[in-house]
Amino acid sequence: MYKWRPGRLFWKLLLALWVCMILSIAGVATYFQLTGRGPPPSVDGIARIGVLPVAPLVSAGVAILVTGLALAWYLSRPLQHLRWALRRIAEGHLDTRVQPLMGRRSDEIADLAQDFDRMAVRLQQLTESRKVLLHDISHELRSPLTRIQAAIGLLRQDPAQSEAMIGRIGREGERLDALIEELLTLHRMEAGVAARERVDVIELLYAIAEDADFEARASSRSLVIEAPGQFVADVNGDLIYRAFENVIRNAVKFSPEGAVVEVSSRIVGDGRVLETVVSDRGPGVPEHMLESIFQPFTRVEGQEPVHGAGLGLAISRRAMEMHGGQVVAARRAGGGLEVVLTLPLRDA
Repeated sequence: MYKWRPGRLFWKLLLALWVCMILSIAGVATYFQLTGRGPPPSVDGIARIGVLPVAPLVSAGVAILVTGLALAWYLSRPLQHLRWALRRIAEGHLDTRVQPLMGRRSDEIADLAQDFDRMAVRLQQLTESRKVLLHDISHELRSPLTRIQAAIGLLRQDPAQSEAMIGRIGREGERLDALIEELLTLHRMEAGVAARERVDVIELLYAIAEDADFEARASSRSLVIEAPGQFVADVNGDLIYRAFENVIRNAVKFSPEGAVVEVSSRIVGDGRVLETVVSDRGPGVPEHMLESIFQPFTRVEGQEPVHGAGLGLAISRRAMEMHGGQVVAARRAGGGLEVVLTLPLRDA
């Protein structure tokens, strides 16, 4: 348990108060000397140091000592708490919190302690999510590699299966390539490096919808879009393209045969925000997973047969957040899922 001990700031504050008192006394004595005046008449027998009586000096010294000790303790103690907490964080103890040590303080130092705790909570969350992400990445990379090794083993045992095994190795290699590409995209977005350009997002949406509808018709599905007008914004075109494309292709992928995926956009907020809703009639998502599906490598229960790295929606959310927007999902009445993407004209 942390114990407070007087530090350098404590003694500096105490010394400053004493110096202040000494300078005040020296100023009074100098005034008497320069003006030739004396202090007010006093009762005979009172001890003096020069022209100054001893009793007020002793009284002032005691007052400065008590006040200085209290003030120095009040100011230096919470700062030493913060120093201790910073050392704990540097040692890897991310569960360290300093606010409980501040008692009932309600000043700027207490505000600093609250900011420190918020930082510690965020660091702890990020560290834990990184650990989970690394675990998931190792698992996702291991699975196709294991299948490639199995295919090579079967190929050695039975060369007659060479065509099938080579095809399997090729598919697994493509999955690895796609996974690594999405991981690199996610990493670039985490780094926050993105060049901006003026893009008509409505035009971009129509291009994505046209390609998605062409591919959807090959599997007896279709896509319709309603997005009137223009919405020209300063964005990173590639990232915004990936954000909308991932959500739209996800809706097509999980839709049953004969279903129609609906994409609807409108400009709200006095022309400052583009709101896009992507609706499907797929199996939907359980209520408790509506938020977690935007985390990397999340698989919806019962949908394991559908291939994918599980990074598409995570990339979509991160790309929108980089531009000051957001992505949320909700269960659709009558079955299916609705994903709402909001993109402001410019970052707040």
